[in-house]
Amino acid sequence: MSRNIDAGIGRLANEVVSGGTEHDDPPPTTTQSVVGALAWVALFALLWFWSPWYVVFAIGLAVSILLHEFGHYWTARRSGMKVTQFFLGFGPRIWSTRRNDIEYGVRAIPLGGFVKIIGMTNLDEVDEADEQRTYREGSYPRRMWVITAGSVMHVIIALVLVFGVYVTAGRYQQTGRVWIEWVSEDSPASRAGLQPDDVVVSVNGVAMSSEAQLRSLLAASAPGTTLDLALERAGTPVDLTVALEQHPDFTDEVRGYLGVSPWSQDRQQLGVGAALTQGPSDLVQGLGQAVVGVAKVLNPVNVTGHLVGTNNDVTSRPGTIVGATRVSKGVGQNDGWAGMLSLLAAVNISVGVFNMFPLLPLDGGHAAIATYERLRSRRGRRYRADAAKLMPVAAVCITLLAFMFFTGLYLDITG
Repeated sequence: MSRNIDAGIGRLANEVVSGGTEHDDPPPTTTQSVVGALAWVALFALLWFWSPWYVVFAIGLAVSILLHEFGHYWTARRSGMKVTQFFLGFGPRIWSTRRNDIEYGVRAIPLGGFVKIIGMTNLDEVDEADEQRTYREGSYPRRMWVITAGSVMHVIIALVLVFGVYVTAGRYQQTGRVWIEWVSEDSPASRAGLQPDDVVVSVNGVAMSSEAQLRSLLAASAPGTTLDLALERAGTPVDLTVALEQHPDFTDEVRGYLGVSPWSQDRQQLGVGAALTQGPSDLVQGLGQAVVGVAKVLNPVNVTGHLVGTNNDVTSRPGTIVGATRVSKGVGQNDGWAGMLSLLAAVNISVGVFNMFPLLPLDGGHAAIATYERLRSRRGRRYRADAAKLMPVAAVCITLLAFMFFTGLYLDITG
């Protein structure tokens, strides 16, 4: 029993604390390779059956995963560290090939990927001849370069995607025109004759330039207020008069109700210079939002609230690939390739930020260990953290991440 426990701890250390997924399992048989390949094909066929946009999103995620791992792979090799494996997927191999002592391949479970760099911690057994090529022997700057490379790649991916969208399809921004997206049935607007795509030129003689302006005007108007609307319908001026009613969603306050959803943003193509400026600016804002959002999601109290139904804050709701894939269908149908690429950019930013939080087995956990070792080191004497003592911390982190994942999966499936 003790031997089994020790083996299990050693495997957990290799898989989590040491950042390794290298197995000594034998090469796959022909049957295993065929079954594994068919499973991947069946997955994409099923996604295509549900929606072609699911496949586009899944391919985008797979490319992002490969580029994330390539970031670790390239920086590790440039730093003189030894890389032994580069895989897409987890679990048993379904195909692999070996070049220059590095095994490249695909595994059966399509939930990520990994690059194996030898000697991540003091628990990793390494041939003495390879010790100088281990991650643990690298200088602090080199280790940080390697471990943060995956998240940096996500930011680069997002920058490229956003730039491409901005110079081709355009950036969503205010147009200076307000139009009606939809009209509620049996509402003052529908009875007065308002229609979707009507452009609201002015209200009571006041020119309208944004949906926020129109919403503020409606919110400040009491039931019974009469509004004179100057509209443009398919290029033709139309004048309508409508009397507001009590808003059905506000029973505790007096508030006017028209029954429309106004909008005033659309994609506007940017030049190369503007895209190079606006793209990074938007992503910096997105990074800040992602940091706040991830911090909320990692709070067990917030996650529990979503699980039991006491928390309705969507910014603190954990999400999974299931929920993101479901969103991709609507985005693709409504906004096409521009919307899909923008969604993938947002996902890359979120994943990049999440991956750098100081929790094992995330890259941020390894960055935190490297930083702790650097702070504890003294001139001429290098300190190394004992990975065995980090096992309780790793277990807590894994429990938290698992709770968050399964809660998010449940919400995505049932929501």
